[in-house]
Amino acid sequence: MLQVNSYKRRQLNQETLLFTPSISEPNALRTILAFPNTYKVGITSLGYQVIWATLAQRKDVNVRRLFTDQGDPPHRTIDLFGLSLSWELDGPVLLDLLEQQRIPLWSHQRKEEDPLVFGGGPVLTANPEPLAPFFDVILLGDGENLLPKFIDKIFQIRNIPRADRLQQLAQIPGIYIPSLYIPQYANDGTLIGINPIQANVPNTISKQTWQGNTLSHSTVITPDAAWPNIHMVEVVRSCPELCRFCLASYLTLPFRSPSLEDGLIPAVEAGLMATKRIGLLGASVTQHPQFDELLNWLNHDRFEDLHLSVSSVRAATVTSSMTKVLSRRGCRSLTMAIESGSERMRKVVNKKLSEEEIFAATQYALEGGLKNIKLYGMVGLPLEEDADIAATADLLLRLKKRTTGLRFTLGISTFVPKAHTPFQWHGVRPEAEKRLKHLAKQLKPKGIELRPESFKWSVIQALISRSDRRLASVIALVRGSQNSLGGWKKAYQAVSEGNDPQAKNQPHSMATLPTWNEVIHDSWLTSRVLPWTHIEGPLKLEQLIKHHDQAINQTFQADELE
Repeated sequence: MLQVNSYKRRQLNQETLLFTPSISEPNALRTILAFPNTYKVGITSLGYQVIWATLAQRKDVNVRRLFTDQGDPPHRTIDLFGLSLSWELDGPVLLDLLEQQRIPLWSHQRKEEDPLVFGGGPVLTANPEPLAPFFDVILLGDGENLLPKFIDKIFQIRNIPRADRLQQLAQIPGIYIPSLYIPQYANDGTLIGINPIQANVPNTISKQTWQGNTLSHSTVITPDAAWPNIHMVEVVRSCPELCRFCLASYLTLPFRSPSLEDGLIPAVEAGLMATKRIGLLGASVTQHPQFDELLNWLNHDRFEDLHLSVSSVRAATVTSSMTKVLSRRGCRSLTMAIESGSERMRKVVNKKLSEEEIFAATQYALEGGLKNIKLYGMVGLPLEEDADIAATADLLLRLKKRTTGLRFTLGISTFVPKAHTPFQWHGVRPEAEKRLKHLAKQLKPKGIELRPESFKWSVIQALISRSDRRLASVIALVRGSQNSLGGWKKAYQAVSEGNDPQAKNQPHSMATLPTWNEVIHDSWLTSRVLPWTHIEGPLKLEQLIKHHDQAINQTFQADELE
């Protein structure tokens, strides 16, 4: 324990805060804000940083951070325990953190003296149901407005009975109280609805959207982060392209971009007081309407020692002048999502990107002095054929041949259906595993680095992203082997066969689990009741179906013209 505390003290001493924490009042809400990974990973999360700073600046909150590698002793006298989830596979870690703090895992087993366990982040906003029985409160959507409203209300009602607190919280738009909703199943186990258990509870919960003129930027800078000493600035939120599989686009609509003068420049200036490393973040940063103006400003002589990096850019927006400024400011690589080398597949997913634009972007990168091109693609997309995989390999090889001097890396993942996207009804295609191997065979010998995401991890992601509340027993059972596909299958089978020691912990009777293939690999009818049907996303179901049908029909129309 002394070693752990020494390690933690060193981490804290390395931090430079870009805000001033408040001195907590004696009656402040005692809060733990946890992250389901190590300090190095968690402190790199911009979302986690911003949530922590928001709480730490309040006098009525006494917040302490918790990471998986900081073995603090359990604190029984806390009011709130919070967790942010950005990746499905982090979900089971919640149970380890709760157990470490001696908090009952299942929400209905918690007593008056136990803290309220709350959570947020894209995983919970998209489909909270698999983890719902472990949370008392789930915040759906952007935290800029929702988190302060939640804390304000908690402070007002902290002294009333637990059940009454949850009832009152359920009245706030964007706050989901899972215990006040119950899933209903047909005799064959089909989910037919998720309904409130009382008349005064809303039938649906709407995801909240921040519409302010500013977005997020780092609140702490440290050499111990995964990206050392970097100040992250959120340039855009969401993406206007709406690729049909993309959670980052659909779940975070509408596309938002802060103004240059009031948003981006002050955010960058704040970071420059502590570091010379600036990271510009967003699903497609170059689509900010004033991105060229931002680069021109950063091109001034006073930024000569600045080291700039950018997240994913849209290939069609890359210019020669852009790459020259990026290179001049220390950037060495350009990251672009092309999804597929097949023109046909790019049309299917609504990737409005031509082969000519991809070639032009890489040529501009070479001319500008950049050294590396990182491309992101996907296998196993709906309607994909072997010829489309061959087209991806062929495109990479031609790019490398034409732009000698650039180092190419292809990050490739398997399509995983995500809630609130037009492809949510399509399952994981088993042939994707073979196609990942085919790309490796074609590209690695030619000097193109391939970074494939594990197909097994994709299967587990799909299980969590597509399941309903019945999966909670599996998650509780799989702890300790959550990174093993075999461990998940074994736990799933045990729950399916009724050999589940966690079954008694479920607050309501549950139907039998659907088959493994039905959840992960099957394509579903658009008329199916989805586990997240009671969660209102940015687009209505009818709009998602329209986008889905447009994607499928566009391909058929293209085939007819050939």
